[in-house]
Amino acid sequence: MYVSMKNILQHADKHGYAVMAMNSINMEMARAGIEAAQEERAAIIINIGMGQMKKHAHLEDMAPMVRKMAKRVDVPVALNHDHGQDLAFICDCIRKGFSGIMIDASSYSLEENIRRTALVCDLAHAKGVGVEGELGHVGQAASMDDENLDLYTDVGQAEEFVERTGVDALAVAIGTAHGNYPKGKKPNMDFERLKLLKKALHMPLVLHGGSGSGEENLRKAVECGINKVNVCTDAFAVCKKAMEDVYRDNPGMDYMHLCMKAEERLKEYVKQYMRILGASGRY
Repeated sequence: MYVSMKNILQHADKHGYAVMAMNSINMEMARAGIEAAQEERAAIIINIGMGQMKKHAHLEDMAPMVRKMAKRVDVPVALNHDHGQDLAFICDCIRKGFSGIMIDASSYSLEENIRRTALVCDLAHAKGVGVEGELGHVGQAASMDDENLDLYTDVGQAEEFVERTGVDALAVAIGTAHGNYPKGKKPNMDFERLKLLKKALHMPLVLHGGSGSGEENLRKAVECGINKVNVCTDAFAVCKKAMEDVYRDNPGMDYMHLCMKAEERLKEYVKQYMRILGASGRY
C-alpha cells in the first residue's frame, strides 16, 4: 500500500525500530525493495535524489511505477525525494505523487535552513506529503566530514528548528557521512548526542550515510532513537557485485538475466538490513 512517509516514520518512532530508505534508480531496485518488504512484513521507503532523476531514474517514469508496485502489496511503501534542494523540482515531485520530501538546506545558515524547510512543509503538508529536514550537515566520507564536530547537530538548535518548521522527521549529523569510508574504517557515532536529541525532540530521527556503518553501529543507533536509515552506496555496490560475480562465471549471460540476478541479490540484502533495523514483522 502506498502511504505518506510521515505515517511510516511515526509508526517506527512509536514502536522503537527503523525503516530502511533505499535509493533506487530503476525498476529492479525498487521492486527488490518492495518485494523484500512484503516478505519481511516491513515498511520501506524508496528514495530518489534529484541528480539520479535527472541523469537516469526520470521522475515521470519512476513515480507512477513505484506507486503501482506499492499498491500491489499490503505493507506500507513511501516514495521520497532524497536531499531535495531545488524548490521547483520539489514541487514537481509533490505534483507527481511523491509521498515524502527530504528538504536539505543544511548547508545554509540556521535562519535560511528554517525558512526553506518551513516553506516546503507548508507546500507538502497541504498535499498530505511527509517532510524530513536536516540540521547539522551530513557531508562526504571522502572529505572526512564524519569527523568534523562543527557539522554535528546541536540539540538546542534542533528544538528551535523543529518548532519553527513543523517537520515530521529530522536528519541528524552524529558522525556518519555519505559515500565510501576509507578501507577498514567504521564511523565513530556520537550516541550520547543522539540520545539527547531523541529526548529533546520526541520525534522520528533519521540517519544518513548508513552505508558502511556496520551492523553494531546500526543496531545501537536504532536503540538510541534512529527511525529511518538511508542506504545508497551499499545498495548500488550489492547490485554491481552481483552482476560482476555472475558475469565472471557465465560470460555468455545476457543483460536481462544479469539484471535478474542483481535484483535477487539486492532483495536478500534488503531483507537482512530490515532485520538489523528491527523492521521485520511489524505489519
